[in-house]
Amino acid sequence: MIGALIGPIAGLASSWLQGKADKNAAEAQLKLSEAEAKAKILLSEKTSVADWERIMAEGSKTSWKDEWLTLLFSVPLILSFTGQWGRDAVSQGFAALGAMPEWYQYTLGVIVAASFGVRSAAKLFRR
Repeated sequence: MIGALIGPIAGLASSWLQGKADKNAAEAQLKLSEAEAKAKILLSEKTSVADWERIMAEGSKTSWKDEWLTLLFSVPLILSFTGQWGRDAVSQGFAALGAMPEWYQYTLGVIVAASFGVRSAAKLFRR
């Protein structure tokens, strides 16, 4: 009689253990799939950024925009060393820029950021 009970009980226990193992395996597979999906998204994001930077670098090879902006930003620096009249001109120029509408000031910032690299500018603005 006990032998007749042990068989079905053992079968139930075995089924329960198998179900538990299957559930754990499914949860592990789900976590693995989620991790793989996140890795693909990060890789795609990094690839997109690298592709964009490569395209921008290719386009800048024949452009004078960066040189123009470098010269433009160098003018106040140079004028600061030319005596009081140069410092006055720089101060008045920056005061005039400060009086410009905010949208204009932000537009200048975006132009510079686009020219020298948005990522570099974004790092600078975070400080």
